[in-house]
Amino acid sequence: MASEIRMQGGIVASPYPVNTGEELRVVYNGLLAHSGADRVFMHMGYGPIGSWSNTKDVEMMRTQRGFETTFRVDKPDRINFCFKDSAANWDNNNGLNWSI
Repeated sequence: MASEIRMQGGIVASPYPVNTGEELRVVYNGLLAHSGADRVFMHMGYGPIGSWSNTKDVEMMRTQRGFETTFRVDKPDRINFCFKDSAANWDNNNGLNWSI
């Protein structure tokens, strides 16, 4: 049964676990959201930590929960992500990023 995963830094992802071809929703209510960011982007890619491929920036929508985005999982690899705002301030989990 799919559920959600809550991660440090105000991140919630669902469903968890997620399979290739499924839609994954990520909610971000972390440092940038609490610092007054007007726009937040999720910087994401696939693969092992430190060697991301297929990277892209996905704009997130402001909601009551913070900022949210939903995207189709294209690869069976680890999904890595961090966040930035429109002023190029980053939240990368103190350099560790986040992974699913």
